[in-house]
Amino acid sequence: MISDPKAGECIEKLRAAGIRFRAVESCTGGMVFSSLTAISGASAVLDRGFVTYSNDAKMDLVGVKSETLSRYGAVSAHTAIEMAIGGVQNISAPTICVAITGIAGPSGGTSEKPVGLVHIATAFRTDMDSPATHTEKQFNYHGDRQTIRQSACTDAIAQVIQSLSTHTPY
Repeated sequence: MISDPKAGECIEKLRAAGIRFRAVESCTGGMVFSSLTAISGASAVLDRGFVTYSNDAKMDLVGVKSETLSRYGAVSAHTAIEMAIGGVQNISAPTICVAITGIAGPSGGTSEKPVGLVHIATAFRTDMDSPATHTEKQFNYHGDRQTIRQSACTDAIAQVIQSLSTHTPY
């Protein structure tokens, strides 16, 4: 995999701000974390990544509630937000997490949730005593499975950069 063009900018902004990074990925299967690890110096800010492809992994690893999955489904804003917030639990330094859940296809889509539907959420937490702040965006991509996954990866990195601007003096 070739690193995302914005990966270097993301690593530099994280490093300059002293913020650690985590990812909770479903449909991208680790692409975001992999893209960032391709950048020299990434170890200064990358903390951990979770691939939570199954609902059980979402619940077990990052605390997504079974009620959320039952009510809204794995591909929903609610689930993406819970994934991101779960990703910033048990931190020892200011941390941002990006979470991605979606339908990359070519199967699995419905009229309500078509192939290409992706939710990307970020959560930021400064310390164990502060609540996490979060954002979430919905995307509707077109193309084959790899195109959808790569588009989600690119937009997830861009969303982290945008979220950093609200938490740092950029």
